[in-house]
Amino acid sequence: MTTDSKQKMAPVRGMQDLLGEEAARFEHVVDRFRDVARRFGFRPVMVPVVEHTRVFQRTLGETTDVVAKEMYSFEDRGGESLTLRPEFTAGIARAYVSEGWQQFAPLKLVTHGPLFRYERPQKGRYRQFHQIDAEVLGAGEPAADVEIIAFADLLLKELGIGGVTLQLNTLGDAQTRTAWRAALVAHFSAHMEMLSQDSRRRLESNPLRILDSKDAGDQALVADAPGIDGFMSAEAGAFFESVQKGLQASGVGFVRAARLVRGFDYYRHTAFEFVTDRLGAQGTVIGGGRYDGLVEAMGGPPTPAVGWAGGIERLMMLVDSPVTAVIDVAVVPMGAAADAEAAAILAELRSAGLSTEQGWRGNAKKRMERAARSGARVALILGDDEVAAGTVTVKLLDTGAQEQVARGDLRARLAKLLA
Repeated sequence: MTTDSKQKMAPVRGMQDLLGEEAARFEHVVDRFRDVARRFGFRPVMVPVVEHTRVFQRTLGETTDVVAKEMYSFEDRGGESLTLRPEFTAGIARAYVSEGWQQFAPLKLVTHGPLFRYERPQKGRYRQFHQIDAEVLGAGEPAADVEIIAFADLLLKELGIGGVTLQLNTLGDAQTRTAWRAALVAHFSAHMEMLSQDSRRRLESNPLRILDSKDAGDQALVADAPGIDGFMSAEAGAFFESVQKGLQASGVGFVRAARLVRGFDYYRHTAFEFVTDRLGAQGTVIGGGRYDGLVEAMGGPPTPAVGWAGGIERLMMLVDSPVTAVIDVAVVPMGAAADAEAAAILAELRSAGLSTEQGWRGNAKKRMERAARSGARVALILGDDEVAAGTVTVKLLDTGAQEQVARGDLRARLAKLLA
């Protein structure tokens, strides 16, 4: 046996295994997401985990940290450069163009699944992580922004997650953004010696990202930087006003965050983040904005679009109440005849929509202990006496009360007990 074969196997750094309550929390977030998406009329979409690297280079920009440092890219056997997706929007925009989906616009789409970035693992941040994602493509009206933000707001409420603040800003239209960008470049250039190295690099390629800097010296300059409102066109101002009024009418609270930005040129108008102070530095749980220029940058027709993404792992950490897999009924048979009858009962109850589980080994005591650990509300006990009499012993696991129920009356009795 080689040395390697003796070593304890471990997950790849930054990737995790989920079981029990953690896995149940994951599914809980996804289930609530799907339910709220249904209520808003969003349709599911699926895109590949692997894309051509140029899909992300074109949309995220070759100078961004994601493309330059964090992507999992490799050459396949045909010499093509491929990348494990680091986010959803670029793949959805690519599909919108390559699959001709513009004929279905406006499209309201949702998806979820794993994403990959090579970055330093920390609380709420992994190298394989998972997101829920919502996009509206082909709708340029402020009402689309209101709807997608209201979707995220209701999802957080359905998950029982409190203490989250919606931060809202506008990036204006192209005219507004161009004027504001020029003013920011002039401001930061005049204080070049005070900028961090990262911000000096961004000044050339992506000056709006300086507003996101965590460097103390940069933050002092950001505090004095010109705000976007002084450069807002009348059309951009009216758009932002419509979004704010729509959110107020929808009962969605927000605060204005004038420094909240998206660095890429294809972003327009609304930018937003749902932020908590319960996760340390990883405070954004859902973030998004309007990206009217992205589909065109991918080679498609001019297409307005708005969307958001949320980290499932971060949302899991914010769900306060315990989440466990729900088992309605545990079946506890003892003996060969009881095993055969249990199989029939399991099939019947599962077809009726009940979650059921059976203990396969051990004496009656051990099987009952497993039934209790499963979280089941009711145990059905079957032995030779019950099989001979055509009955089932029905036991409520929270109170210990039990009764004999005729086999033919079992489904009706369970319906009452589990109602």
